Amino acid sequence: MNRKLPRRAPWPEPEQAPVVLTHVIISVTEAGALDVTVDGAPYRPPQEGGIWTRSTFGALLDAITADRTIAVRIEVRESDGSVFTDIIRARRRTTPPPPEIDPEQQRGKSKGAQGPELVEVTADGFVPGEDVAVAAIVSHTDATSTGSARSLLDKDQLGSLVRDGTGEVVLFGRVSGAVHVRRLP
Repeated sequence: MNRKLPRRAPWPEPEQAPVVLTHVIISVTEAGALDVTVDGAPYRPPQEGGIWTRSTFGALLDAITADRTIAVRIEVRESDGSVFTDIIRARRRTTPPPPEIDPEQQRGKSKGAQGPELVEVTADGFVPGEDVAVAAIVSHTDATSTGSARSLLDKDQLGSLVRDGTGEVVLFGRVSGAVHVRRLP
C-alpha cells in the first residue's frame, strides 16, 4: 500500500530566525587568575591593572550580564583541562511599583492634615460577635464579646450629612435584629 505522507513546511532558514547569545570564555590560569573574553574580545576588570579572580567571579558575571538583564553562555576552562559550560539566564523583569500617592494631596487637602477625620458611632444590645450593618451601608463592623459595636467613619465618605449636621447612622444587628439610630456629631 502506498501512502502519501503529509506535506510539512520547510525549516526556516537561519537568516529568518537568528539566535544570538553572548559567548563568554573564562580561562583559569595556574595562579588562579581569570582570563575573560566576551564574543572573542578580551574583557578587562573595571580598575586599571586589576585582575579577575575566583573571588570576583560573581562581580564578573554581574558586569558581563549587566546585573543579570541579558542571557549569556559561559564556558569556564580550568587549568587542569576540564571545561564547565552553562547558560546564565536573564532575570525576569519586574514592573516597578507605582509611586505612592499621598491620599491627602489626592483629595486636595493641605499637607498639614493628618489622615481622615473620623466620627465614632457606638451602641449596645447586640449578640456577641454578630455582624453589625452600618447604614447607609458605608461599612460593617462586628460586635465585641460584650455585645457592643463600634464603627469609625471617615467624614469625607459621609459628605454633606456631616457638614449640614443633619446626618444619622443606623447600626443594625443582623442576628439580634437590634436597630440603633445615632445622629452624627
